[in-house]
Order: sequence, then C-alpha cells, then structure tokens
Amino acid sequence: MPRQAVIVFNLGGPDSLEAVEPFLFNLFFDPAIIAVPTPLRWLLAKAISRRRGPIARQIYAEIGGKSPLLVQTIEQAKALENVLRETESDTRVWPCMRYWHPRAEAVVAEVKAFGPDRIVLLPLYPQFSTTTSGSSVREWETVAAQAGLKVETTRICCYPEEEGFVDAIAEKVRESIDRAANIGPIRVLYSAHGLPKKVIDRGDPYQNQVERTVRAIRERIDRPDAEGIVCYQSRVGPLEWIEPSTDAEIIRAGKDGVGLVVVPVAFVSEHSETLVELDIEYRKLAREAGITNYIRVQTVQDHPSFIRGLARLVDAAMMEKRAPWIRSGTDECGSRHAACPMR
Repeated sequence: MPRQAVIVFNLGGPDSLEAVEPFLFNLFFDPAIIAVPTPLRWLLAKAISRRRGPIARQIYAEIGGKSPLLVQTIEQAKALENVLRETESDTRVWPCMRYWHPRAEAVVAEVKAFGPDRIVLLPLYPQFSTTTSGSSVREWETVAAQAGLKVETTRICCYPEEEGFVDAIAEKVRESIDRAANIGPIRVLYSAHGLPKKVIDRGDPYQNQVERTVRAIRERIDRPDAEGIVCYQSRVGPLEWIEPSTDAEIIRAGKDGVGLVVVPVAFVSEHSETLVELDIEYRKLAREAGITNYIRVQTVQDHPSFIRGLARLVDAAMMEKRAPWIRSGTDECGSRHAACPMR
C-alpha cells in the first residue's frame, strides 16, 4: 500500500512570552508580507518586531502566555489522520507552521524519514492568499528541494465553499443567532483578516473568496437574519486596507441600536485575532458603542463536518496524480485574479 503524507499548514504562534519577538521577526521577514530586498527587509523586521514586541507580549499574556494555535492544529491533524486511515491505513498528517515551530525544516526531515510515495499540501486557510497559503507552500517547496525530498506532490489551493467547512460554520452561526435573537434585534458581522488593498489590486483572490464563503454560509442558513455584512479586521500601518473594517461596523451597529453576532470566516482555529481582538478589544468597543448583546462565534477547529471536508479534499488530491494544484469546487477565480495559482 502506498505511503501518503499530508502536510497541514498554519500561521503558527509563540509558545512562550519570550518567543513573541522572534515570532514577529519571522512574520515580518517573510517577503510575502514585506516585499523589499533582503537586507532592508531584515532591518525592517528587526525594527518592527522590537517595537511591537512589548504590546504583543501583553496580548499573549491575556490568553495564557502563548498561542493556542499549535495545540488546536495538532488536534485537527490527528482528527484528519483518523478519518483518512479509515480507508488509507498508511497515511500520516503533519502540522507545519510558517512563523514558529514546528517549521518546514523540521517537518521536511520527518516526512523524508517516513518515505512517502505521495505528498498532499493542505493549507488550513480556506481562502487562498499569496500572504498565507502561497507563502507556506513556497517555503515548503524551497526547504524540500534543499533536503532532496523529491516526491509526487499535490497542493490544495483553496476551499472557500467546501461543504463541510460551510456546514460547520453555518451550524455555529445558526445557534448563535437563535441565542442572540432572544435578547433583541441583531446583526451578523462576517469578519475576516484584512489585507492591504494593494495586495488585492495585484490579483490576490482572497477578498473574492471570503465573499464566496459568506455567500455559501448565507445560502446554507437560508434565513433573513443571517444575511449580515462582510468586514475585515486586524488593520495595521498606514496603507489603505480592504473595507469595510470590523471596528467601523461595530460602531455603526451601536448607532443603529442592534446587537452583534461576530463570525470569524477566515480562521479555522483560535488565536490572538479571535481571543484578543474579537473577544476583548472589539467586545470593549461594542460596549462603548452601547451594544450589550455581543456574541462571538467560535472557529470550526476539529468540528466533524470540517474534518470530513478536509478528508474529501485530500482524497481528491490523491486521485489527481498529475495536477500540481487542485481546488474545491468548479468556480474559477477568473482572469482578474492574476495571483491565483490555478491560472
């Protein structure tokens, strides 16, 4: 029976307060995040991580002194491996983090020792962006080539409308709307991590795919109070970012006298953007705006529907022996998204 290796990618997060600054350096040293020549990028990454380190350490101190993302990604990897082994007994799943441990160098070494016949690269980012999935896959391929890991590989581009992913979110949103509606009128905010507008203008399909995810969730719930608004969080720096912003929509909801159900639609695990930004900072903003009914929907994590959906993606990738990239569904990103790897 062929040996199969599945690599699930995520951002990663510091595992201690001491790791916060080096984690930030790794993040800002990524050319997909700061696209300038290496010497200047190194200096910028050093300066930014040193300046933002104290604030970031305070953020992580509020959630136990470390990111929970790796623990949850390991749980997702184990759950996915269990499902895949129902039909493919010699399949292993490895988590691989982009900016903190376990990083590509360590995971490539383990996979090479395993000796797989096939590899599937599965980003835990449902919507493709050059700054997330693209960056993780590029690093993996660079490190794998350096290590001499030459194995037939299929890359899963994206799955913004994958049935299991959408079902898992829709179930959580429906429950939260029912709970919130018992208190008073509500509005749903479908919040995704933002990007500078210039990244989208260069052809990144992320915003289009976020909107497709929300459209699929609305169709699955099929009720007027789930219509909601797509918005974007985590803006930093002076650049123009995609809009509307989540914080602006919270303030508007306060003026309109409605409660909020806030749904993270681009994160599949809990981390600082959900546990601090959504749960603490935006909840405080909502309270200041006069909103007392504020409910944040939990991420899908290892929800059975989501894990089964990932297994379907891996099975499809295993069948496509000659396709370097595959996606979920048939909807092309279109010619205006030049950064889509499926083009």
